[in-house]
Amino acid sequence: MNAVVTASGLSKRYKNTAALDNVSFTIPSGRIVGLIGPNGAGKTTALKAILGLTPFEGQLSVMGMDPRTERNKLMEQVCFIADVAVLPRWLKVRDAVDFVAAIHPRFDRAKCEAFLKRTKLTPDQRVKQMSKGMIVQLHLALVMAIDARLLVLDEPTLGLDILYRKQFYQNLLEDYFDEDKTIIVTTHQVEEVEHILTDLMFIRDGKIVLDADMDAVGERFIELMVGADHAEAARALRPIDERTVFGKSIFLFDGVERAQLEALGETRRPSVSDLFVATMKGTYA
Repeated sequence: MNAVVTASGLSKRYKNTAALDNVSFTIPSGRIVGLIGPNGAGKTTALKAILGLTPFEGQLSVMGMDPRTERNKLMEQVCFIADVAVLPRWLKVRDAVDFVAAIHPRFDRAKCEAFLKRTKLTPDQRVKQMSKGMIVQLHLALVMAIDARLLVLDEPTLGLDILYRKQFYQNLLEDYFDEDKTIIVTTHQVEEVEHILTDLMFIRDGKIVLDADMDAVGERFIELMVGADHAEAARALRPIDERTVFGKSIFLFDGVERAQLEALGETRRPSVSDLFVATMKGTYA
C-alpha cells in the first residue's frame, strides 16, 4: 500500500518541552487511524506538522509532499476539522455553502446539501441562531463534501450529543470513506471510534508508545478475569495492568499465549479505552 504519511525523526520543541520527540511512523492509504493520547501528549502538534501549520525537525512526507514547502498544493488534497469550528456569526448556511463551492475545486455541493438535509439546519439560518452542536454540523457538512485524499479530524464531534455523534461516524463510513481515502482522527471519546478504526497509535509525552493495526492489537493484547484463587498465578505472568471489578481481578497481558491464560480464567479482547488507560499509566511503553 502507498504511504500517505511518512515521518522519520519528527521532533518539535516548545522552549524546554518536547511536544514530539524523535517520532517515526507510516500511515498507508485507505486506513482509518486513531491517534489517541492525553492532553499535552503531542497529538495536535503532530496534526499541525502534517498540515504544514508548524515548523518541525526531521523528515515528514504527506502524499509525497513536504508540508513546510508545499502546503498550498497539499491543501488541495487534505481536509481538516478542528475541535473548534469558528464561523462568522452573521453567516447564513446558504452563504457558507456558496463560499466553499467557489473556492474549492473538489467540493461537491450535492453531497453537502444531502448532509444538511439530515440536520435541522435551514438555508437562511445564521450562525448566531445555531446551537454549538448545529455549528459543528454545518462545519462537518462543508468539509466532508470535499473529495480529499486525507481527512484529519481533531475531536470532530465536540459539542454534539450522542445521537449526532453516532450519526456522524456512520456517515463517515457510508458516505465518505473508501479505499482511496485516509482518515486520521483524534478524540477523547475512544469508545465511539473503536469500531471504525483500522489502526491505532497511542502517543505519550511526545513519543509513539503503540503503533499497530487493530487485528494485531487483538492478537497481542488479552484481558484475563480471575478469582482470588488464581490472582497470584496471573501476576506471575507479568501483566501490564491490573484492576479489580466486583471482587474479580482483571489483568491485561501483552504477548502472553492465550491458552496459558485460559487455564486461569476468562479471557477477552480488551477495549481500546482499557488498553489506553493501561498504557498511559507510565509504567509500560
